[in-house]
Amino acid sequence: MPASKSSSAKPAANTVSWRAIPAAPIILIQGPEEYIAYRALDAVRAAARAQHPDLELTRIDASSYAVGALAMATSPSLFGEPKLLEISSLASMSDAFLTDMLEYLAAPEADCTLALHHGGGVRGKKLLDALKAAGFPVVECQPLKKDAEKADFVVAEFRAAGKRIDQEAVRALVAALGSQLSELAAACSQLIADVEGPVSADLVDKYYGGRVEATAFKVADAAVAGNGAVALSSLRHALATGVDPVPLVAALAMKVRGVAKVHGVRGSSAGLAKELGMAPWQVDQARREAERWSGEGLAEAVRALALADAQVKGAGRDPVYAVERAVTIIATAARGR
Repeated sequence: MPASKSSSAKPAANTVSWRAIPAAPIILIQGPEEYIAYRALDAVRAAARAQHPDLELTRIDASSYAVGALAMATSPSLFGEPKLLEISSLASMSDAFLTDMLEYLAAPEADCTLALHHGGGVRGKKLLDALKAAGFPVVECQPLKKDAEKADFVVAEFRAAGKRIDQEAVRALVAALGSQLSELAAACSQLIADVEGPVSADLVDKYYGGRVEATAFKVADAAVAGNGAVALSSLRHALATGVDPVPLVAALAMKVRGVAKVHGVRGSSAGLAKELGMAPWQVDQARREAERWSGEGLAEAVRALALADAQVKGAGRDPVYAVERAVTIIATAARGR
């Protein structure tokens, strides 16, 4: 068992990546991102089976737990096979589970690993604090909200598979499927399996270019580049194929926001990326785009987007006209420098 730590120790001291979970008697998988929790649990199971092919696997639901079930499941078996207990629903654990688990912490069984999943909430805080204070590994499963985090996820997926993906392809993949981490991961797996050599943005567009997010970003890219004809053509195609004006305005706003963040700002790409919550390549791209923009043009684009956002969400009678007008203003402002 890891050495005991005082209750004042920072929980972050035990935090480990789900991609590199060390062997331990007890592993806490905590957080609301179900896909990362699934991958973390799968990694623990795969590592345990690789080390012990005769592993005995037991699954326990903490919400319907009965007194004594933990002691029974962890007690040595007749033939001494190593054991893995996957314990779910800690966020709604029974009082009996809390009591038994706190008692188990004092003397974990040898050749037995417990992987506990807590999806979030305050239930079981006493147990979570005890696990962290004892120094057991904690895998944080938090949603990836920033594009930079999603881009890092994609790069790590390809690196783990020994494959290469171009930076523009990473951006295109995040734009197309970034709203759902499980879909983004599935797309990575498909491209890794199907594509020989580096994955390019053209290949991503071939596979996933029809997605709403990807279509919206094509419109935004052209508008911010000052290419009004292409932006309007892409916009009308998107609207004709059923894309709602709301995500189109959201994509335009995200693109203009990126340019505004780096406009006139000095410093290294790596330093700015950390400060702004962007990937270094996103900073580089935004800087290139910012070269054609003036401060006045950005202000005009921001005002147009604020108006369009309100109109497509109910303040206007014609959301299609609202987004077309915003695209036109942005593309014109981009050419105004």
